[in-house]
Amino acid sequence: MRFRDRAEAGRILAGLLQRYKDRPDVLVLALPRGGVPVGYELAKGLNAPLDVFIVRKLGVPGHEELAMGAIASGGSRALNLPVIQQLNLSPSVIDTVAAREQQELERREQLYRADRPPPIIAGRIVVLVDDGLATGCSMKVAVDAVRRHNPAKIVVAVPTAPRETFEELQRQVDEVICAVTPQPFYAVGLSYEDFEQTTDSEVTDLLRRFAA
Repeated sequence: MRFRDRAEAGRILAGLLQRYKDRPDVLVLALPRGGVPVGYELAKGLNAPLDVFIVRKLGVPGHEELAMGAIASGGSRALNLPVIQQLNLSPSVIDTVAAREQQELERREQLYRADRPPPIIAGRIVVLVDDGLATGCSMKVAVDAVRRHNPAKIVVAVPTAPRETFEELQRQVDEVICAVTPQPFYAVGLSYEDFEQTTDSEVTDLLRRFAA
């Protein structure tokens, strides 16, 4: 199964999460950038509020698509120890990349949120959304950061992920919803016909449209 685009993927996820529709305690948190078009359609389909939860991958220098960890809003950080050990990456390399990504995280917080306060998470059913998972490193650090705010329940909802990542997350959160788990899994983008990079302007536009 391939999704036409992120919007279609979000509508499909909404169909899989109808038991959460119209519940006042549900909050959809999308991981920018690519998770926002998915989260927009999901939140519309559930009649639930939408906000962003910013996570930045820590890419290996020279091989930025390979994650050696991730950071999230609120100061959470998770490291991908197998990658770090295999490549013998030093703490100074990790700290340098983390400092650069922290600046980008703060820039996006300001850009996307402007004057809006962070959403209230305590006691709510939080649905964390992205456009897909590979290693799941970014989602795991988002889960850890959200858990610090004492939600009632954490649900991870993604259109596509490898089976092993799906099963690993099932052990870490209350529920994982994934529309497709391709075998073998090569890349998130292969589950989409249109996987153009989502821009900052598209994210801010979707958030404004949803608020309106």
